[in-house]
Amino acid sequence: MIKITFPDGSVKEYAKGTTALDVATSISPRLAADSLAASVDGQTVDLKTAIEHDAAVKFYKWEDAEGKHAFWHTSSHLLAEALEALYPGIKFGIGPAIENGFYYDVDCPTPITEGDLPKIENKMLELARQKEELVRREVAKEEALKTFTEKGDQYKVELINDLEDGTISFYTNGSFTDLCRGPHLPNTGSIKAIKLLSIAGAYWRGNEKNKMLTRIYGISFPKKSMLDEYLVMLEEAKKRDHRKLGKELELFTFSQRVGQGLPLWLPKGTDLRDRLEQFLRKVQKQHGYQQVITPPIGNKELYITSGHYAKYGKDSFQPIQTPIEGEEYFLKPMNCPHHCEIYRSKPRSYKDLPVRLAEFGTVCRYEQSGELHGLTRVRSFTQDDAHLFVRPDQLLEEFERVIDIVLYIFKTLKFENYTAQVSLRDPNNHEKYIGSDENWEKAESAIIKAAEEKGLKTVVEYGEAAFYGPKLDFMVKDALGRSWQLGTIQVDYNLPERFDLTYKGADDKLHRPIMIHRAPFGSMERFVAVLLEHTAGKFPMWLSPDQVVVLPISEKFNDYARSVVEYLNQHDVRAQIDDRNEKIGRKIRDNELKRIPYLLIVGEKEEAEGLVSVRAQGEGDKGQMTQEAFKNYILELVAQEIAANKL
Repeated sequence: MIKITFPDGSVKEYAKGTTALDVATSISPRLAADSLAASVDGQTVDLKTAIEHDAAVKFYKWEDAEGKHAFWHTSSHLLAEALEALYPGIKFGIGPAIENGFYYDVDCPTPITEGDLPKIENKMLELARQKEELVRREVAKEEALKTFTEKGDQYKVELINDLEDGTISFYTNGSFTDLCRGPHLPNTGSIKAIKLLSIAGAYWRGNEKNKMLTRIYGISFPKKSMLDEYLVMLEEAKKRDHRKLGKELELFTFSQRVGQGLPLWLPKGTDLRDRLEQFLRKVQKQHGYQQVITPPIGNKELYITSGHYAKYGKDSFQPIQTPIEGEEYFLKPMNCPHHCEIYRSKPRSYKDLPVRLAEFGTVCRYEQSGELHGLTRVRSFTQDDAHLFVRPDQLLEEFERVIDIVLYIFKTLKFENYTAQVSLRDPNNHEKYIGSDENWEKAESAIIKAAEEKGLKTVVEYGEAAFYGPKLDFMVKDALGRSWQLGTIQVDYNLPERFDLTYKGADDKLHRPIMIHRAPFGSMERFVAVLLEHTAGKFPMWLSPDQVVVLPISEKFNDYARSVVEYLNQHDVRAQIDDRNEKIGRKIRDNELKRIPYLLIVGEKEEAEGLVSVRAQGEGDKGQMTQEAFKNYILELVAQEIAANKL
């Protein structure tokens, strides 16, 4: 017999070899029906996994991320089975579950188009209704290679060659067998609704030198009503797409002549960014940060010292050669090595610490063209970066103060649904990281303790740490329930050692500071993109690039409209004029699409009496006011926002 411990602390005995599904059934048939996967001693497994020893067991339902992952992973195998039936000779790359749904990369002799997706969906549903079991089988590497070599699937053969014997497993559903670790659903019967969403190109293994495969994205649900709700949300997401809104609101653009992934900020977008920067600068000043500026390039030796070159050199832009033989520079891929050198620029005493250096530093990283996406994935971006150099006795307090800054920003900008992800190193692969086990353990303990003391809702992710230290990543859900990684805080014992950073202690000896990396926004580009989609482009008054637009009903009233704009701008109300030769109805529609909070319509009566007719975004007509009354009204609205958010 073995003892099974449940999340509530209760313990029951079962026969050795009992499956997780049997355990769930013994508790409640309903639990067994609702469960999609389980964890045994923290490892997510199939429900049909036999439990051979005393263990802690937990069950995952649709509401759990692990449950959705198993559901969508199984759906990707169902997609592959359907494709193999419909397209003889097709070859398969990888087919993982992703945050929302799944995809499969395929090499098909017959091109697959968007028009083929309904046919593939129907085949998937047909197969799902057969309630095909997913059968796991451990195989030797030799057998695995033989299986896929005979099928002529060079992609699977390549993957198997990278694996160690004794770690390889196959899953079979129906007539389809795949190389896979799992976990999966017991069978396909719970997959009731499927939508294949799009087709894209994807280089095999993300390498531009490899063949371009066809990537088919999809999503599935246990109920059709869930799919219907998701498709409605998807339509709303299209309306909120930051690329679409950025164009409509004239915030940013891209140019092929300038280069892929290199955003050009237009005047209104620049104004928006400036206000966000001013907001954070003020917060940072209150917390004792000092602003610095570092160059856009750095000597290769700088990044060799930091360890970034060894880890990310191939992901950087090619080095810049100078006339001096052997001298190479890189476009700055990160700010931290530069800030280390600023710290080293003079001797430091324990009384000087903490030293808090902040910079809105623009960095460049070579992202592959297929990975670029609007402002969320670019090749040049500005980090709201800061590096704190602290004594060991200051680490916890300083880390918690950074958490306070992040939470204040989220509250001010109405990001109310977030989770703090404790990103730790992979316990099974320490070679990916630099530094001693002792320092890693101290850094990880500090992050976990700070999160606990702040009462944060946390999840732990192993293998997600930076190569030099663990971190606390803030995963924010927007108005549509989508998760984004924005703020990040990292503890680093390693760069201070690599750069030989010291301070003189009270004992008159040299000591090593600890480094905290932090970026509450993450990057200005990604933050603006997420903020745009979260608000649907309707910014709070204090942040909006344009608070007011004045609309003359005909050219005769342009001069009066300009005088209104001038008056408002003189009194710190951001206003502009729309003096196009268009009908007033067209002007109203166009400017409402630009999400400008207030429209002022002026004509003969308004000019004669010094008035403006006020129209509020989403509320319609608000009546007439004098220019002074309207100015006071707007300033009071902004003052209320500033007071409410302590801006």
